[in-house]
Amino acid sequence: MSEIILQAKNINKSFHDPITIPVLKDISFTVNKGEFVSVIGKSGCGKSTLLYILSTMDTDYQGELFIDNETMTNKKEAKLAQIRNQKIGFVFQFHYLLNEFTALQNVMLPGLKLKKYSEQEVEHRAMERLKKLGIEQLALKPANQLSGGEKQRVAIARALINDPAIIMGDEPTGNLDKRNGQIVFDIFKQLAEELNQTLLIVTHDSEFARNSHRIIEMEDGRIIKQ
Repeated sequence: MSEIILQAKNINKSFHDPITIPVLKDISFTVNKGEFVSVIGKSGCGKSTLLYILSTMDTDYQGELFIDNETMTNKKEAKLAQIRNQKIGFVFQFHYLLNEFTALQNVMLPGLKLKKYSEQEVEHRAMERLKKLGIEQLALKPANQLSGGEKQRVAIARALINDPAIIMGDEPTGNLDKRNGQIVFDIFKQLAEELNQTLLIVTHDSEFARNSHRIIEMEDGRIIKQ
């Protein structure tokens, strides 16, 4: 029996500005532990809107969302922030590293925020993640001295620091050249297949999507294939 990590049940969302426009229509799907799932569809089909809801950052929707068998619906923002930090790792198109911090310090930030481990233990865990991604030699380099591909790998290490139930990505290879995009894809594949890490990635890259375990295709706010 596969363990379900994420479940969306009948999610609907509309924008009201000034007229009501439905953006997501009756979205239902599950993601199992260790699955590497890509979400594809044309610009404006609702992919990023869906990701904001699934990541608990947008709570203005109808329907139900479960992460790691816990309902996210109607929870207070402080509780959602705690769940986000603990259960979800984020990798965006832009890395959002703090330039004045080293690679190691950037990776440590969500771990320090969680307050589950001592600072020394968080540093040790951060180094382990950098080693896993083959970039431990960059640990003490300031973020502004890293290349684009290196920054994105540091961002993935940061997403892994709290052992999240799921990693969510919004176009994580969208800003990278082909070689670095392939490196990032290979890391994701390795995380899923060797470490049983669950991944849900929104992408425009059809080759990236084709090589993941499963594709969820969206059109006009609906899922048309999964």
